[in-house]
Amino acid sequence: MNRQTLIDAPRRLGSERLVLEAPCTAHAPALHESINASLETLSFIAWAQSPWTIERAVRFCEGGLAMVEDGECLIFNAFRKSDGAFVGRVDLHTFDFEAPRAEIGYVGDARHAGQGLMREAVLTVVAAGFELGLARIEAISEVDNLRALHFAEKALGFRCEGRLHHRERNARGELCDQLMFAAFPPIAPP
Repeated sequence: MNRQTLIDAPRRLGSERLVLEAPCTAHAPALHESINASLETLSFIAWAQSPWTIERAVRFCEGGLAMVEDGECLIFNAFRKSDGAFVGRVDLHTFDFEAPRAEIGYVGDARHAGQGLMREAVLTVVAAGFELGLARIEAISEVDNLRALHFAEKALGFRCEGRLHHRERNARGELCDQLMFAAFPPIAPP
């Protein structure tokens, strides 16, 4: 596995209820609406601390696509098949090709919470990562982000491996502790 693996990776995935696509500017209006509707639930996401403009959403989508095309990460915006509703964003990032491992990140639209859609989206991306050759996928969340911790362990089936003290700064700029979870193949798509 190497950077070329990511450059050549699929830009579109599917599951029973979802279509997942690499970001493009056509996704910006849905992302813009989703972030602004979900701000209350995004207090742990540094890039979602204030309302977004449509211009910011366009730049975010363009920047994400550039990172995907450069083989830096894989990013998927998830949409419900039945009506095209934006469900959330899932990415694999911080790759270590020698291990091979990556971190996973996910942000869901609060208006679709409780339907299992983000679980389906994340597990689809996890399965794709393992198909590309990853041996390990990590989910790392602040110890105070109880919703994300519960999601990683209970909904996704990741195993908690421990606490990382003062690993990085949180959305408020303070050093914070995080918990590391990990998943290993095989995980079949939902």
